Amino acid sequence: MTEFDGLPVLRSPVAIAAFEGWNDAADASTAVVEHLEEIWEAKNVATLDPEEFYDFQVNRPTVTLAEGEVRKIDWPTTRFSVAKPPGAERDVVLIRGIEPSMRWRTFCNELLEVCHSLDVTRIVLLGALLADVPFTRPLPISGSASDRATADRYGLTLSRYEGPVGIVSILQDAAQRADLEAMSFWVHVPHYANNPPCPKATLALLHRIEEVLDLPIPTADLAEESGEWENRLRQAAEQDAELAEYVRELEERSGDEGIQPLSGDEIAQEFERYLRRRGGQAGPTASY
Repeated sequence: MTEFDGLPVLRSPVAIAAFEGWNDAADASTAVVEHLEEIWEAKNVATLDPEEFYDFQVNRPTVTLAEGEVRKIDWPTTRFSVAKPPGAERDVVLIRGIEPSMRWRTFCNELLEVCHSLDVTRIVLLGALLADVPFTRPLPISGSASDRATADRYGLTLSRYEGPVGIVSILQDAAQRADLEAMSFWVHVPHYANNPPCPKATLALLHRIEEVLDLPIPTADLAEESGEWENRLRQAAEQDAELAEYVRELEERSGDEGIQPLSGDEIAQEFERYLRRRGGQAGPTASY
């Protein structure tokens, strides 16, 4: 059952969604929605009842103190908020949650019912994956859309990945089956620097949201934080000849066609090779 705080009448709304967990390397995609919630002062309008969808021993509720005295339980769930960006001709529905533990088809149906109630006609799904990419170059973004023309319009490098998928892929499929225009953007996060946050990845996704909304989005401190992130990695590479060599190899390959995300096995193999070159030590990645 969905809890509503009173649904507003919106202007041609587009929804933007991201989920914590498997779909969210370095927390890069959920950081986009959090950023938009903050800069646009979004207001909560609905929440999915978590009872059917989460294993609370995996995603435990948390307790907080309100005004230092009243204890409040916060349940893991998916929340909908509405934003009215200054100067925009349409409103934005922001969806942020945790990848559900079970009943994914029911979860998608309930989520899309809320979108239908809000008259959403397009949903943009965000994800972040681990990939074999150099941190020194623009981070690639792949994805897919309901039709080829939309994919071409936004310059999406369509992924040829085959294997296990997360809730983002399932929701996109469900949206398309429900005749809701859907597209996804997946930023490729360097697998050797995957500890959150990754402001460069978040910034890359924000630029794609600007294209979809045809609207400039304030980035606050993200550009500066992205530069600091790169500087930390560059300093680490200067102190680690093996890491520097590895990044140079990636730079030489970064212009190749068809950049592919790594599977879990491939990531493990790449990291094992890196560790072997370092004599089995974890190296600077532990501090990122």
